[in-house]
Amino acid sequence: MGTLSFAPILPTKPRPSVFEQNQSPFVSRRRSKKKNLPIVPVARLFGPAIFEASKLKVLFLGVDEKKHPGKLPRTYTLTHSDITSKLTLAISQTINNSQLQGWANKLYRDEVVAEWKKVKGKMSLHVHCHISGGHFLLDLCARLRYFIFCNELPVVLKAFVHGDGNLLKNYPELQEALVWVYFHSNIPEFNKVECWGPVVEAGSQQGGTKQEILASNWELPRPCPDNCDCCFPPMSLIPWSQELPHQNEKHHGSQSTAAVASTNLET
Repeated sequence: MGTLSFAPILPTKPRPSVFEQNQSPFVSRRRSKKKNLPIVPVARLFGPAIFEASKLKVLFLGVDEKKHPGKLPRTYTLTHSDITSKLTLAISQTINNSQLQGWANKLYRDEVVAEWKKVKGKMSLHVHCHISGGHFLLDLCARLRYFIFCNELPVVLKAFVHGDGNLLKNYPELQEALVWVYFHSNIPEFNKVECWGPVVEAGSQQGGTKQEILASNWELPRPCPDNCDCCFPPMSLIPWSQELPHQNEKHHGSQSTAAVASTNLET
């Protein structure tokens, strides 16, 4: 999750001392600008809200960009460095757990993981974010974490598209695949799944401005209960809770395709 960085705010016109007001020639006017400065906490997740390709490092681990994700497992593991402000995207057949080690990653939980899935013959991208649970500090700022993740997800999705650009060029139909975002939380209000529309449009959304549509328009893909050839992989590659949500009973008016259908996860 986003860490707190502290930025000093310099006063635009520091008040002169009594000696400076008297223009005394015997007193030095040199003052320390860093003394008694207010400290303002700034929450940030994945750096700026604008995607910068120069700050993205992509690792291909045991995958072939010529292989369709409907035949060969394909996952994304995205992490952020507070020291370099750079993103690291691992593209592999399973989640790159080596990226998620260390006390900072376990405390902040600001990683985003995703997997391609074929369900009943249709491809979709499933993205997972950890909002709260596992640490009381995460629970205290669950609302803020949810807001930040929503605000920064377009950057995350653009990183996926840019980092795996050759795959999308080889299989342009994947750009029309729906993006399903799973928010994992021990607080029911934030424990939900949202559809962010097709891959080609999801990265252009602005967090907090999505409009709701009829839940029946974009239904969460559910794999076949028995072994089949139309669903792949047979089991999720992400070791997080995979309980499927119930669709909302309340329907909303149909809006633009940049809208989101929101549902709650089973608890």
